[in-house]
Amino acid sequence: MFWRGVFGYLPVNVVQGLVGLLTIVLFTRVLTPGQFGDYALGLSVMTLAHTAIFTWNEAAVGRFWAGESHRNGGADHAATVHRAWLGLLAVIPLAVLAAALWPMSPSLKLAVIAGLLALIPRTFAKLGQERRRAAGEVGGSAKLELIQTLGGFGFGAALAYAGLGGAAPLIGFGLASLIAVAVCARHELAKAQGGRYEPARLREHVAYGLPLAASLLLTVVLSTTDRFLLAAFLDGEAVAVYHAGYSLSNRTLDVAFIWLGAAGAPAMVMALERGGREALANAAGEQFSVMLLLTLPAAVGLALVARPLAELMIGPAMAAGAAQVTPLIALGGLLAGLNTYYFSEAFVLGRRSGLALWAMLAPALANLGLNLLLIPRLGIEGALWSTVISYALGVVVAIAMARKVMPLPLPWRVIGEALAAAAVMALAVSAIPELGGFPELALKAAAGGATYGVIIFLLDTGQLRSRAQSFLRARSAA
Repeated sequence: MFWRGVFGYLPVNVVQGLVGLLTIVLFTRVLTPGQFGDYALGLSVMTLAHTAIFTWNEAAVGRFWAGESHRNGGADHAATVHRAWLGLLAVIPLAVLAAALWPMSPSLKLAVIAGLLALIPRTFAKLGQERRRAAGEVGGSAKLELIQTLGGFGFGAALAYAGLGGAAPLIGFGLASLIAVAVCARHELAKAQGGRYEPARLREHVAYGLPLAASLLLTVVLSTTDRFLLAAFLDGEAVAVYHAGYSLSNRTLDVAFIWLGAAGAPAMVMALERGGREALANAAGEQFSVMLLLTLPAAVGLALVARPLAELMIGPAMAAGAAQVTPLIALGGLLAGLNTYYFSEAFVLGRRSGLALWAMLAPALANLGLNLLLIPRLGIEGALWSTVISYALGVVVAIAMARKVMPLPLPWRVIGEALAAAAVMALAVSAIPELGGFPELALKAAAGGATYGVIIFLLDTGQLRSRAQSFLRARSAA
């Protein structure tokens, strides 16, 4: 199931990666730094609201559908989930009213309200995606993601050129999600047909999902607090520079983690449900190996080419500052991704979602304290160090706590070989002179990728070469 998901979700994640980069290229040029800062803050509010209000219900779909789908087609499960979603929607008008009354600039207010309203269609589409992902319906889940990714970018770009400022990308998200809802609503609602809303089932979903959502909320707080504090201590342009560099680095890595997590999380659940802990250990070890082998060189590469990459991708007004943000955020993004999409999965698999909350509490509080301490003294650099230290603490805490719940394997040989290959790659890239712009970026990326790939291939790290050869032989025999 893992490899079917890896290949099935690959096209959509390639599109996500390209759109993510195009988003940075376009919006850092069409929007002023102040407008881009409004977009960054509006996006942060939207993400916080989504996680705080809706994520627990979505998490219940992802965890329980595999077991419930065999009981009357999952109709009772679906009916309960949909009723909960309708009830949660009542919070959105209150949040919009609070945003309208909150003292902030009109442009920022519009961006925040646009993001909140986009959650109405976006969260229903998310329920459809989670159900399809849990059921192994890779094509259906990928289709909904493609609609929202491409549609959000297209609508957002058009509205930005029309002069709607920082609210444009957020309005684009909402419009694209409406299309996704139009595509999936009939099928998803049919799943609940004949089903009963069950309060006992809802209580089970709440007991499981709320602690997990709270831990994810702390993760979002950890990744967004710096924007709000930069705005408070510095200004909107500092937020824009930080968000541009952060997005360039973190978004690149996040696409890879989301791709592998979308394939890996359901595969680990299925392995545990059908084969027990031994099957889980095999599936988890394979997933971690692939995840590390793909994301470690990406993080190191981003740090090594930060300056030419920023010059090429980010508007001139923000490029120099963003280049300073990228290297440390690449390290932070690597740690955050491994924590979210691997180490913290132990709490999901063990149905101990409450521990996920405690595992995230320490890094979230550390991040808040460090930002309050360092931003007034070091500015943007203070936010960077706060992020890296907090994410590193999160990994340590998650590993320690997961051992008591559902210990996931750490293939040390794979880790050692990947680190060694990345170190040699860094030496090779560092030997290339600074040519500037696209020539430097292309040369360093090619040299780094080739160096790392050859070493991993020769060592057969994580048995990637062996698996690829087996796959090719099977295809040839067919």
